[in-house]
Amino acid sequence: MKALLATAALALVLGLSVGSAGAQAIKVGMAPEPYPPFASPDASGKWSGWEMDMIEALCAEAKLQCEVTMTAWDGLIPALNSKKIDAIINSMSITDERKKSIDFSDKYYNTPAGIIGSKDAKFEATPEGLKGKIIGVQVSTVHEAYAKKHFADVASEIKIYQTQDEAQADLAAGRVDAVQADSLSLATFLATDAGKACCDMKGDVAEDVEILGPGVGVGLRQGDTELKDKFNAAIKSLRDSGKYAEIAKKYFDFDIYGK
Repeated sequence: MKALLATAALALVLGLSVGSAGAQAIKVGMAPEPYPPFASPDASGKWSGWEMDMIEALCAEAKLQCEVTMTAWDGLIPALNSKKIDAIINSMSITDERKKSIDFSDKYYNTPAGIIGSKDAKFEATPEGLKGKIIGVQVSTVHEAYAKKHFADVASEIKIYQTQDEAQADLAAGRVDAVQADSLSLATFLATDAGKACCDMKGDVAEDVEILGPGVGVGLRQGDTELKDKFNAAIKSLRDSGKYAEIAKKYFDFDIYGK
């Protein structure tokens, strides 16, 4: 399995197709930005991570020949609807707002949203704790929508960044007071040398299913029921067979599928 996944990841980064010969060919969109442990490049530019492994596993299970197409995060949905890509597998949360323009598969993971800040600052991930603070979030994410809904009235500023890395760099430099993102991604940053030096977790934000959604799914064009059915069946099959858990345990010591 490890050799297969390594070969698949190499093919993906080179822009080659992965899957069975003769299978339906599709283009899978993802943003070309590091988001460990989900996806990140090494010094040679080779991408790897849990979500890269999931792309390979889902496409193989669904008998799809998938080619990863790198697209800016805020351009993924327009690219999907203009048929430049056929699916989005990039930690995109299922939300009612996004479902106005695209459809989703069933969820393939669900983790809470969290807040990090300077070690020297003591506050909680609540409106009261974030009063008067500058909060950094990535553009066109559920975290931007959540922060604007729950913290805009109390925060000094909601600062928007093109990438999560930029938000975390500004936090480390003291240009923002807090950053909201997926708690697992934040924990990965906190485990780095830069993260250990500057920051700590302040806690998970309160649930808001309307904004944060029930989890992360494969983004699909509305009306593409055939592809949706294939991904839903693949997600269920990977869960039932134990392959999902086999992939997940390489990266996590908890059940990332969530509630």
